[in-house]
Amino acid sequence: MKILLVVDDYMPHSIKVAAKMMHELACELVRQGYEVSVITPNSNQKEKMTSSVLNGVKVYTFKSGEIKNVSKVKRAVNESLLSFYAWQYGKDFLKNNPHDLIVCYSPSIFFGLFISKLKKLWRAKTYLILRDFFPQWTIDNGILRENSLITQYFKFFEKINYNTADTIGVMSPKNLEWFNNYYISNKKIEVLYNWASLKMAKNSDDRYRKKLGLEDKIVYFYGGNLGHAQDMMNIVKLAVNMKDEKKAHFVLVGAGDEYELIQKSIIEKNINNITLLPSVNQDEFKQMLAEFDIGLFTLNKNHKTHNFPGKLLGYMVQEMPILGSINHNNDLKNTLEEFNAGLVSVNGNDNLFYENARKLLDKNLRKNMGLNAKKLLIDKFSVESAAKQIIRSTETEKGVTSW
Repeated sequence: MKILLVVDDYMPHSIKVAAKMMHELACELVRQGYEVSVITPNSNQKEKMTSSVLNGVKVYTFKSGEIKNVSKVKRAVNESLLSFYAWQYGKDFLKNNPHDLIVCYSPSIFFGLFISKLKKLWRAKTYLILRDFFPQWTIDNGILRENSLITQYFKFFEKINYNTADTIGVMSPKNLEWFNNYYISNKKIEVLYNWASLKMAKNSDDRYRKKLGLEDKIVYFYGGNLGHAQDMMNIVKLAVNMKDEKKAHFVLVGAGDEYELIQKSIIEKNINNITLLPSVNQDEFKQMLAEFDIGLFTLNKNHKTHNFPGKLLGYMVQEMPILGSINHNNDLKNTLEEFNAGLVSVNGNDNLFYENARKLLDKNLRKNMGLNAKKLLIDKFSVESAAKQIIRSTETEKGVTSW
């Protein structure tokens, strides 16, 4: 069986969690005996379409405008053109290379027209890995007005994205409950947890601890998007509250629309227990995970949907205890606490966030929770189980695949 993965970001050039997850999925599908291709945009290439092979996966990249770490307007325009460029630059290859299954990762919401065209051309099954309810979260956070023209524009493409899929996989049971009320259809909608490879990175020389002067510190590490959806000032506030804990230090790595806000706050408030670093490649990121002590995450308190940040998987792989701040009623809290894998508070409860952070200064607690985090990963979030679920979900009621 031939499988095509469609994603707006991919390895080896990307530092994003989605790129890493989709490459791990592709490699696992190859390991299970399937022929796997990926099609993805690249704003840095001059050629209309290029091809390469990465770990047995055929990767096709098409030329596009910038869609990462740019202004919201520029991103919206360039993402709107993704389906056009994907088809225009890839049609010669795509017409002559039919696939049996199309697996699309969202965000972006703008591949729907492209997937629809391929689905009709190949008579293929489609699976949508839905990780982000956009534009809903921007409405919840007051970034967009619900009835504005731009919101209606985004919702038009969002609907195409959903309607094209045969099966939609959302991140958690509460996401499933929310989505079934939001999007009424007869499609198959199921929980597909995030996933990760179980292979740990080895800490060989404490390179980053030495480089940053953190040899004697307990490091709270955040790696990923530094944006409004995360509410990064929540972590800055925690660092300020922890200023008297001389062993505690925060390392934030990534890019996003709140990077400069964090930078400005560090300077203006003279915060000396935060180190802010730009994005790094996946190898460097894994090394940081191997060296540092506590995996940190935050979610904006205004979210009404239930997010499971992909960064948590990297923390779990490295047996890091997790410290988190979430939106109200997010079922991620129950998942982590069921396995005693971390300490989670609701965004806005600054005292509890602080108390949880202080508790993790204890070495034995960190070790035990870190081991439990790895158990949680194995139990619920392995890439092998995700790959098998996607394949299984495309079968007919009789259990025979349609290809």
